[in-house]
Amino acid sequence: MPAAPLPVRDGLNPTRLRLPNAGPWPTALAFLLARFPSDARRLREKVAAGEVVDERGAAITAVTPFRPHGFLFLYRDPPVERRVPFEVEVLHHDENLLVADKPHFLASTPRGAYVAESALVRLRRSLDLPELTPAHRLDRVTAGVLVLTVRAQARRAYQSLFDERRVDKEYEALAPYDPALRLPRTVRSRIIKERGVLQAREVPGAPNAESRIELISVRDGVGRYRLRPRTGKTHQLRLHMSSLGIPIVGDNVYPEFHDVAPDDYSTPLQLLARSIEFDDPFSGRRRRFVSGRTLAD
Repeated sequence: MPAAPLPVRDGLNPTRLRLPNAGPWPTALAFLLARFPSDARRLREKVAAGEVVDERGAAITAVTPFRPHGFLFLYRDPPVERRVPFEVEVLHHDENLLVADKPHFLASTPRGAYVAESALVRLRRSLDLPELTPAHRLDRVTAGVLVLTVRAQARRAYQSLFDERRVDKEYEALAPYDPALRLPRTVRSRIIKERGVLQAREVPGAPNAESRIELISVRDGVGRYRLRPRTGKTHQLRLHMSSLGIPIVGDNVYPEFHDVAPDDYSTPLQLLARSIEFDDPFSGRRRRFVSGRTLAD
């Protein structure tokens, strides 16, 4: 994939589109109009203003031929968003790293209906850090420690720590207490997540997900649990807790989905990325970052 020839603008990356191998479109603009019919007027305006470019950075025009296998880059108009009424805090900031303490309900990165209302875009804008990039994933409904890289030259080194499982992650969760459930225990299973399907699921086969689950304390029938994932599959901790019969408090996806309005902040998922620890790839020092947030009893 070619690097984007357009810079980050107002905290947002340009959209990259790969042109199909073949098609009926005589021009690149015709392809764009077919791909985004509801944005036809704005796309014509952007092309006329020279704001749509190819992978070389050359602006296309209304008559630029459709080129199979090519790429187009442009800034899409972000959706109108209601502000998520919670703030992201900065735990650490140096020349390579920014470590954030993300609240529940704030997306980590732009996706779907949440673009400007994401931790990444908020931090890029407020701190003027256009190269800021997450080193790992944290669900919108999960709060806690999120590690981001400040400059492009440091990105691969920190992302590799997560890819190669050289990061110790500790989560905290509230869930029902089952006195018959023997803990601590390590849960291993094979998890798959299909595109367009909300729930991940466990299937037969060699395990690709592993979580260590410990009980910290019990109060009024609710347990406080320490969760240590060794792998990072989508919804892994939520699915493993649900499979044990103790779904995390506030989970509207496991074991059964029920709809929650986007602006309903009354029942946050009681899952917190409490801490992250790793050996820094540049200094070699052991680094540990801890969330200052708490879960509701």
